[in-house]
Amino acid sequence: MKIIVCIKQVPDTAEIKINPRTNTLMREGVQSIINPFDFHALEAGLQIKEKLGAKVTVLTMGPPQAETALREAVSMGADEAVLLTDRAFAGADTWATSYTLAKAIRKLGADIVFCGKQAIDGDTAQVGPETAEFLNIPHIAYVRKIEEVKDNYIRVQRLMDEGYDVIESSIPVLLTVVKELNQPRMPSLKGKMTAKKAEIKKMSAAEIEAEEDCVGLKGSPTQVKNIFAPEKKTGRKMLEGTAEEQVNALIQELSLTRREEN
Repeated sequence: MKIIVCIKQVPDTAEIKINPRTNTLMREGVQSIINPFDFHALEAGLQIKEKLGAKVTVLTMGPPQAETALREAVSMGADEAVLLTDRAFAGADTWATSYTLAKAIRKLGADIVFCGKQAIDGDTAQVGPETAEFLNIPHIAYVRKIEEVKDNYIRVQRLMDEGYDVIESSIPVLLTVVKELNQPRMPSLKGKMTAKKAEIKKMSAAEIEAEEDCVGLKGSPTQVKNIFAPEKKTGRKMLEGTAEEQVNALIQELSLTRREEN
């Protein structure tokens, strides 16, 4: 069985800053991390590997420095790492990203594809399902438990607003996972040593046979027009005293605000 885990290197959200002149994210000097949900996707793949003897390949699209994320995944137990890197991929939206990943997955071959439910930098939750559509395979989103896996069949629990659904699917299939699925393992010392020596396979647009008009900014039907930080609100007031005193003070404040607005 072949398993591909799609991961993404994202900026640490605790350190995100916005350029006030260009209104774009400032990535220089900001630490990059593996998207947290992707750790759970990788752990799911590794657990199936341990039970069924599968091969786990981690796949990402990004600049050369994204190799760091791939080596971290190898240190946790992945067998192979592939980096999709090409200037033609720059500026891709979710559609172009999904197309690119699908072309690579089709080239590599996979029975199960795992993705985190969403990336913390974009929060769209679109890339996993869109990739499945490009591959023309079933997909199940928000997987919270994997009940059974066989060579051509999988049964999982899909997280819903109230409880969960039990879903069965044929294989190949793409799954997006939530953090409730598992507890990601820590890399071992042996894994870290293996990761340092691991060969990271690099693939360009030409090597995955991607159409020029479908990748990167050129192939993106949507573009970010503007990014801005929310304005900091001022004038906060703390109400003290007993519950009754606080309620009375709040009513007075609201009444005063209403009179000022009128």
